Amino acid sequence: MGKGREVREESKELVATWSRHVEKVNLLLLYGEHIYSVDIKGNVFIWAFKGVEENWAPVGSISLDDNYGPSCIMHPDTYLNKVIIGSEKGMLQLWNISTKKKLYDFKGWGSPVQCCVSSSALDVVAVGCADGKIHIHNVRYDEELVTFTHSSRGAVTALSFCTDGQPFLASGGSSGTISVWNLEKRRLQSVIRDAHDGTITSLHFLANEPVLMSSAADNSIKMWIFDASDGEGRLLRFRSGHSAPPLHIRFYKNGRHILSAGQDRAFRLFSTIQDQQCRELSQRHVSKRAKKFKVKEEEIKLKPVISFDCVEIRERDWCNVVTCHMDTPYAYVWRLQNFVLGEHILSPCPGRPTPVKACAISICGNFAILGTEGGWIERFNLQSGLSRGSYIDISVSNGCAHEGAVVSIACDSTNSNLISAGYHGDIKVWDFKGHELKSRWEIGCSVVKFVYHRGNGLLATVADDMAIRLFDIIAVRIVRRFVGHTDRITDLCFSEDGKWLLSASMDGSLRIWDVILARQIDAMHVDVPITALSLSPNMDTLATSHADHNGIYLWLNQMMFSGSCNVDFYGSGKEILSVQMPSVSTSKGIEDEETPDLDDKDLFANKEVSTYFHKQIPDLITLSLLPKSQWQSLVHLDIIKVRNKPVEPPKKPEKAPFFLPTIPSLQGEVSFKPNAVAAVEENMNSEHSQLVHDKHQPALSSQFFQLLYSSSETKTCECFLQLLFFSCFFYLVESSNAYGSMA
Repeated sequence: MGKGREVREESKELVATWSRHVEKVNLLLLYGEHIYSVDIKGNVFIWAFKGVEENWAPVGSISLDDNYGPSCIMHPDTYLNKVIIGSEKGMLQLWNISTKKKLYDFKGWGSPVQCCVSSSALDVVAVGCADGKIHIHNVRYDEELVTFTHSSRGAVTALSFCTDGQPFLASGGSSGTISVWNLEKRRLQSVIRDAHDGTITSLHFLANEPVLMSSAADNSIKMWIFDASDGEGRLLRFRSGHSAPPLHIRFYKNGRHILSAGQDRAFRLFSTIQDQQCRELSQRHVSKRAKKFKVKEEEIKLKPVISFDCVEIRERDWCNVVTCHMDTPYAYVWRLQNFVLGEHILSPCPGRPTPVKACAISICGNFAILGTEGGWIERFNLQSGLSRGSYIDISVSNGCAHEGAVVSIACDSTNSNLISAGYHGDIKVWDFKGHELKSRWEIGCSVVKFVYHRGNGLLATVADDMAIRLFDIIAVRIVRRFVGHTDRITDLCFSEDGKWLLSASMDGSLRIWDVILARQIDAMHVDVPITALSLSPNMDTLATSHADHNGIYLWLNQMMFSGSCNVDFYGSGKEILSVQMPSVSTSKGIEDEETPDLDDKDLFANKEVSTYFHKQIPDLITLSLLPKSQWQSLVHLDIIKVRNKPVEPPKKPEKAPFFLPTIPSLQGEVSFKPNAVAAVEENMNSEHSQLVHDKHQPALSSQFFQLLYSSSETKTCECFLQLLFFSCFFYLVESSNAYGSMA
């Protein structure tokens, strides 16, 4: 942490910056409505959240004793306005932050205090020391309750009490091991060995759950669950990145993923869309082999990758990535379809094995070409892993392709030519199938690396003189030379269309060169030098890795999202735009005092800023100044219209009744009637209403209802009663006859 503090809201916008410390701030504590910041000299400042926009001054400050060396700060539960500050001398102090007075000095344990946490029990805290001891202490009576020791696992750097009812205390050390202690039995409950590859910085039990969160210096956060009967913890899920700075990066799958290789011996695939898709490529049962041989996983992994190449065309068929490793005389292949290490190991020149320094894959995805430190170049079939011949220059004394080490290899777009460069500055073009040398030329100085663009056939080389040279492979001559970097060039890459060349240097500058105009069109400077870069195929995103930084930073191309750009302002190379490193903040990373305040209207009005804004020339086509994302779909406008044409005309939705019919039930639940039952009952109700209310036409045609209806009309019942009498008489006669026949 620096000398100032930043406050951000949930929208990630910068609200305030507090700067009162003179020394480095190493501790922060959020308690109530205040933030407490402590620097290495023992100065404690109290900052308020409320009214932060109006008042940026601290509301109070505390000065600790000279040479106290604060190492941790915590608030004991139920202690109002009290904090405990630990020291590197092994002492503890209890302070009242309201009155700014020291209340009590604890004797300490003679070892630097690394961490201190409060337990769910009243007046009880746990203190972790550098000697590997954990002290459960009662701060009310200044008494030692119990002490745990695990000196073999290094200093205690993190502590956390379990809150789900189990009497457990989790501790993390500098060795990356997590220990769980049983407070009731006062013994070690379980151990998670090699939980992290670095020092554990934080532990936290989730509230009322047997789940432990851990984070460490290896750039990972892990979740452990203790659901087994023996109390052992298992890994539930995790998120991780490179634990050491990445050395090489490359966009993959049309810019949706990034392949990255770092000094931590990991080969990773990052997603630029969803973080859940980020993963490390498997190196075949590293954890099992590490447990079997009782070593760390890092010792089992392959050595750091120094170069790799990939293609997408054969991803579903066989391995499509080849990697070269540090001081390794063979190369490995990977299958990104399954995210695993391939079954073949490519070993060039078995008679004289030397470390592999360069690799390339043909555009068809069938062949891999390897170059070694001894100058040997050999081609392999990726499907079978067998050798398909080597490239030998008869004029070379050692019987190889180059006198010195092969620094770079590339293939053209038709598998006709193979380009290789030696460390001593010789560049050679080979016949891909015939293995004969076609042409060669000398640069005059040592070549560091080169980048070949298959679309335009240009080769960009980097030499020790910090100059970039572009060669035409077909014409075998130099066509461009770019000079501007003042320190060693670390990486360079072409844009997808071949019009731009991007280069980075250890002087912290990133420069963009226009290949057609033979000039620099943009330049910026960052605080940390760029070690690797890659431009997405859509040319909208730039990925960079930096020295001593474990992350991969993404930059957006402003020309893709705005209709105008200030090209000439930084095109001369005299003015370099200083920018801050990208972060999770949405605030502007460009310094206001160094950025020209020009909007679109000013750019069009000022003729000195850009020379590209001219009037339309008669009988010629004038290209649009709008970004590509706004006009690239116009080319396929007819296809879009056909695809979006409706299959059938829209249907009018059915009208729902105002009152929904329901079925009565004894349980009190409301159940709706089906549509068919409701329709039948509706028809019956309509017929009944027609029978009752229609007095002109009888609804039924039987004689009985006709006489009944006529009696009601004439108000005489003689005919109806006669019919009823005779009907009853005939019924009785038929009943008696039927009874006699049965007897």
